[in-house]
This record gives sequence, C-alpha cells and structure tokens, in this order.
Amino acid sequence: MMNRTQYVEARKALVVEAEAYANEGSVDKFDAKSKEIEALDQKYDDSVKAKANQRALNERLQDLNSKMIGGNDGEAFDKTASSGIPDSWAKPSAERGQLLRANNAVKLTSTGILVPTHHSDSLSPTFNQVSSLLDLVQVTPRIGGESYEKSYIVGYGEGGEVADDADYTEDDVDFGKVSINKSKITSYSEVDQGVVELPDIDYDGEVMRGVRIAIRKRISRQILLGTGATNRLMGIFGTPTAINAATDLAPTVIDENLLDEIIYSYGGDEDVEGGATLILNKLDLKAFAQLRDANGNRIHTIRSSGNVGTIDGVRFIVNSACKRLSAAGVTGDFAMAYGNLQNYLLTIFSEIDVRRSEDYKFKSGQVAHRASVYAGGNVISHNGFLRVKRG
Repeated sequence: MMNRTQYVEARKALVVEAEAYANEGSVDKFDAKSKEIEALDQKYDDSVKAKANQRALNERLQDLNSKMIGGNDGEAFDKTASSGIPDSWAKPSAERGQLLRANNAVKLTSTGILVPTHHSDSLSPTFNQVSSLLDLVQVTPRIGGESYEKSYIVGYGEGGEVADDADYTEDDVDFGKVSINKSKITSYSEVDQGVVELPDIDYDGEVMRGVRIAIRKRISRQILLGTGATNRLMGIFGTPTAINAATDLAPTVIDENLLDEIIYSYGGDEDVEGGATLILNKLDLKAFAQLRDANGNRIHTIRSSGNVGTIDGVRFIVNSACKRLSAAGVTGDFAMAYGNLQNYLLTIFSEIDVRRSEDYKFKSGQVAHRASVYAGGNVISHNGFLRVKRG
C-alpha cells in the first residue's frame, strides 16, 4: 500500500513533466501525463480506503473474539433473530474469508485446566432385603390393644358302640388357645444437615423410607425366629403352643426324596393338604435345583419370580432367617417350614409411626428419623406348620 510521502513525491514529478509538455505545446503528451496523475490519485484513494477497511475488519474481529468468550453483558455471543448465530458470522462466505485472512488466530473459547465432576441426581436401588412372608401371613388389626387371644381346634373325639342301657362314649372336642402379646418394634437413623441440604440426591427421603423398611425386615424375620419372650413375637421356629415338636422332621441332607417327605408328613391323617407353602433359605432352594437323576436330568422343576415361586408346583418363599440345611451347622437348627401361611396371625396394635425431627440434636445439626409399631404374632392352628431342622 502507498503511504502519503510516496504519493506526494510521485505526484510532484508527474506535475512537473505535465507542465513541461504544456509549455512545449505537446498536447498528446500532456493529456497522457494528466491521465497518469489521475491514476495516481485513484491509487492513493484506494490505498487510504483499504487502510480504513483494514482497521474496521480488525475492530470487528476483536469484537467477535470478545463476544465468543463472554462479553461484559454475560452473553456467549449475539444472536440474529433468524438463525441463532453471531452477527459477524451471518455474512457471505467471501467476507468471512477476509476476516480469517486478516486475523486467522481467533480465540473462540476458554476452559479451565480441571475437568468438572458431574453427579447423578438419583440413587441406584439395592437388592430386595424384605421377604414377602410378611405380606402373605394373616393380618388382624387390633388398634389400641395390649394383647389378643385366639382359639383353635386341636381335634375331635371318635364315637363308639355301646349297649342300649350303657353310658354314651365320651368324645369331647379338644380346643386350644394362644395369646398374642404386643411387641414394640423400632428403627432410628440420623443424618447430618448437610446431607439434607447440599446434594441433588434426596438422601433424606431415602432415610425416611429406610426406617420403615427396617421395621418390615425385622417383623419378617421374627415371624420365623421370634422366641415369644417379653416384647417378642412368637415365631414358627420358636415354641408356639399350637405346634407339637414331635412332628418336626430332621433330615440330614437335601435329596430327591425330601420334598415328598415334607408334603406327605404335613397335616392330618385323612387328607393331603393343598395350599401350603415351603419357607426356606435361598441356598437350600439352590440345592433342590441341583439335584440330578442317574441320567443327569433335573429332578425338580423350579420356577421363581423374586423371592416366591414353585418347586414341582409346590409354592415356596425365600427367607434368609432360615438356616441352611444343605450346609454344615448345629443339629436342631430349623431350616424350613411347610404349611398354610394363614395359620400364622400377625396382629397390629398400632399404625406404623414414622417421624422426622431437627430438634433433638439442633446444636450439632443432626436430623433424626424414627419409626415404630406395636405388633404381635403367633401360630394359631394346631400343627399349622411342619418344621424341618438339621438331623
């Protein structure tokens, strides 16, 4: 590009030559020199305009660079109403090319050296920890009570033949009765205030749900293991009055005959009872599934969904409170129970009470959660369950 000094010197020389041709009367040479002067003037004007355009382009690129990395107004870049792209980009490709040629090192964005960590706003669930046994036994609400008594029939007598003038045969009906006393079952948990207020995940809501699950988990185990002592349920594996311990089975292994032994040992002498359910440990269920005949074929057909299913059409329910018959252990440990689940009565003496408080440990910023329920349970049918223990 021509600067002003170059332009002035060149024009002065051309003017001197033009004046000489005029003095000589050389019209053609004068006209030619005059055209050179006009061309020089046009060239200089173009050079001045080019410099002005260059300054404008540089200013536009600086403005674009500032907006792409965030201007004073906090916007990432200006947007056109139609396309949503920067104004500087909504130009013909030729002009964009000029912008890049004029300044092809354009800063488009800026990022920190540390990669940010992103957190999920949800919790992945764990496996089920509460047996469905709790939901399948018989439940009777007795809200506000202290205890509950339930009578049952042990058996009937048998008539006999006598002479016309002899006394009739005595055959009284034999009754039994069980008491169901209240047990206070509780759960308590604390979390820091920060756990409630800071994370995106609703930990606090899950803790509230957790104390209720803990109550259900405890009752489900006590239906089997309860000792019947003060403030305890009477469990099937305890010492319920309704079950004669002499009827318990004591096999040493799980073999191809055990399921039949259990089914035909349950109930009275006149019927094969239907509608019964086998309660067992998951690993004992596995032992049934692994039984094979001499040809390597499965002996039992097992279908399951969650913690319930069937073995050869016989209903089962998994409960981890059962000991493993298929593993080494203490002789006499109860491993299975078989019977109609309605023969166990769970009595609810109060609604489950779930509460949350920030007052108890206000000074240390702890949030307390608690749950409680008054409930009782017992076997309410004579030999309502056949129990299987390690032999």
